[in-house]
Amino acid sequence: MKYIENISKKITMNNCRICHHKLYPKPLLRLKNMPQAAQFFPDKKNLKEDRGFNMKIYQCSGCGLVQLNSEPVSYYKQVIRASSVSAEMKDFRIKQFTNFLKKYSLIGKKVIEIGTGKGEYLTLIKKCGVKAYGLEYSQESVDFCNNNGLNVYKGYLNNANVKLKNTPFDAFFILNFLEHLPDPNSVLKGIYNNLTVDGVGLVEVPNFDMILRKNLFSEFIADHLFYFTKETLSSTLTINGFEIIGCEEIFHDYIISAIVKKRQRLDISHFYSQQDKIKKDIYRYISKFKKKKVAIWGAGHQALAIMSLVSLTDKIRYVVDSALFKQGCYTPVTHLLIVSPDALKTNQIEAIIVIAGGYSDEVVKTIQQKYDKINIAVLRDYGLEIIKS
Repeated sequence: MKYIENISKKITMNNCRICHHKLYPKPLLRLKNMPQAAQFFPDKKNLKEDRGFNMKIYQCSGCGLVQLNSEPVSYYKQVIRASSVSAEMKDFRIKQFTNFLKKYSLIGKKVIEIGTGKGEYLTLIKKCGVKAYGLEYSQESVDFCNNNGLNVYKGYLNNANVKLKNTPFDAFFILNFLEHLPDPNSVLKGIYNNLTVDGVGLVEVPNFDMILRKNLFSEFIADHLFYFTKETLSSTLTINGFEIIGCEEIFHDYIISAIVKKRQRLDISHFYSQQDKIKKDIYRYISKFKKKKVAIWGAGHQALAIMSLVSLTDKIRYVVDSALFKQGCYTPVTHLLIVSPDALKTNQIEAIIVIAGGYSDEVVKTIQQKYDKINIAVLRDYGLEIIKS
């Protein structure tokens, strides 16, 4: 490999690359004369040009993520792996990938590895019986993979709207690559947008929790812009649209491994049917009494919403509320007068509907004790409950 000369390390970031809060102004650590890169070592003729740089390690004041605020190494888009040479790692990965793919019913489905390198892991993934694809920036690595029977194409997720070939995918892998990337949000959102609705993924990064426990200051390198704990990895994945299924330390605790799934848009359309039910319950109850002989007790937000959504303007005499600052005013939208509970003494109404949330039972007791001739109904979560009729 050609030696990379004069890699720039000028300070560029004052805000967290993930949540965009300010970094604490004072670095957590200053490490002097650090290597400018962990790959592409100098040979004898380049030794005079090789020099260290002063690394500063910061923490986000918002999400707490520890990070460098320097520029990434020039080759950050490429994946260069040496650990895959290990026989122990290979055996571990075979078991891990097999279990993951079987557990989430992915056999025969399309999966993609983001940052494939020379196919060290994709080869193992493919052997598990899936339709395996890879994305890699290095043309040399892409050619190597394709020449060895892997389906890998050149590319990099530099924004959330990149559409990958063969999309959508049922699952993805991004293994010890995320910590290198200056804009992980764009990469993760890009992955999200290329998954099926129920897509899942395996995300792995070096384990900063372990680094902290064991005082491994030598684990800081220029190539790694981020130092994720289980907490900060989970928060990073969450803000980019993923739910955490599981997150654990693996391989002698050197790696944090998170299994995620694509977050689904909530379906709360059942609120419409509940609204219709409540409207019918209230109308049915009001119809038992003379016109304008029913009141509402409660001028809180829930009661105001109910009165508006079920159109009670011409069906209710007034609204009762104990809050002095509300009395004498009118309800928004429905324009019903808000009165003191003392108004109930005039016997102008026959029934009252209590819509007071957590205070409803207390209000019912008050009505029963002071206004025993009034019929009572309470709006519960399941509909209207008749207390006295």
